[in-house]
Formats: sequence, structure tokens, C-alpha cells
Amino acid sequence: MKKKSLMAQNNLVRAGVMGGNDGILSVAGIIIGVAGAGQSLTAVMLSGFAGTLAGMVSMAMGEYVSVESSRDAQDRARKEESKVLEQDYDKEFNFVKDKYQADGISAQMALQATKEMMAKDPLETMVRERFGFSLNSKVSAGGAAIVSFFAFPTGAAFPMTLMGLAKPEWRIAATFLAVLVALLITGYLAAVINGANRIRGALRNLVAGILTMAVTLAIGSLFR
Repeated sequence: MKKKSLMAQNNLVRAGVMGGNDGILSVAGIIIGVAGAGQSLTAVMLSGFAGTLAGMVSMAMGEYVSVESSRDAQDRARKEESKVLEQDYDKEFNFVKDKYQADGISAQMALQATKEMMAKDPLETMVRERFGFSLNSKVSAGGAAIVSFFAFPTGAAFPMTLMGLAKPEWRIAATFLAVLVALLITGYLAAVINGANRIRGALRNLVAGILTMAVTLAIGSLFR
């Protein structure tokens, strides 16, 4: 139960971080582009609110579909492996044993490990070794959707607040720089959750933010 709970919690944290990150980046790109076109603050804020509403729904539906698709894959793997185990148990047993030996484990240890795992839960063992995921992992599609739904506007509020409070001549520059700092933080947090290189994750997010805002600003400037 602890493993399941931790996995479910991590999924919700992931949805929250990614939803907030997308809210920051997407809405910052929108409002900087509109501001770059020389539009009034009212028009900039209106475009930001519209982008936020669209993003909330889009992120929530994306999370829901993604988790449900993973669940469908689990169900398909369960059915396929259940059938194969009934038809040719020895073949599946040897698949696991040979896989461990190929990874450098001695023949005796590979045989013993395979015997113990297949005796305990052959279906779980085969799905994990063949498809790379666990049948015991239970995550909530609805929970991920809800967290993402509320995380997106939380992130979006950051660039919109800066744009609204900064002096007219500093609106774009202040929003641009502050958003980059926020993206460094969310990129770092995403890397921590995913077990990736933290510096690389933060810098990758930073580059994505620079490109997004630079492109939207350039396009917006064309309509001045």
C-alpha cells in the first residue's frame, strides 16, 4: 500500500509541477506577444485570461487522457501475458532468466531469482520484465486532471501579475526576466520528480522559455 500511495502522490505532484510550468510558459508567451504588438494593458490581460481558461481545460483533459491511456496499456499487457503464461509458462520463465543473465547475473542467481519471482506473482513479473511497468501501480486520472486544472492558473497568475504591476516601459522586460527565474525553478523541480539531471532539466526549461517568449514577442512586434 505504501508503494502504491507513494506512486499516486508522485503522479499528483508531477501533474501539479507540469501544470504550473505550462501555465507560466504558455500565458507568458501570449501576453508578451500581445504586449509586443503595442496593445493596451486591458487587451493584454484579456488575452492572458483567455489563454488561462483554454490552458486549464487543455491540461486537465491531457492529463486525464494520458493516465487513462497508460491504464489501457496495463490492461492490454495483463490480458496478453495471462494468455501467454497459460499457453507456454516455460518460455516465459526462460525469458526472465535469460534476461537477467544477459544483464550480468550468474546463471545460478538468475535461476533462483526467477523461481522466487515467478512463484510469488508470475503475471506481475512478466509484465514488468516485458513491458517495463508494474500492474500494481494505481494512479488517479481524475486526480491528475484536477491538480493540473488548478495548477495551470496558479502558474499563469505569475506573469500576468508582473505584467499588470510593472511600469509600462518595463512590462515586457520585467515579465520576461521574472518568468525565466520561475522556469528555472519549475524545470529543476520537474527533474527532481522524474529522476533526471537537475541542472540539465532547469536549463532545458529556461531555453524553452526564452525561445517561446522571443518568438511571440517578435511575431507580436510585426503587428505594431
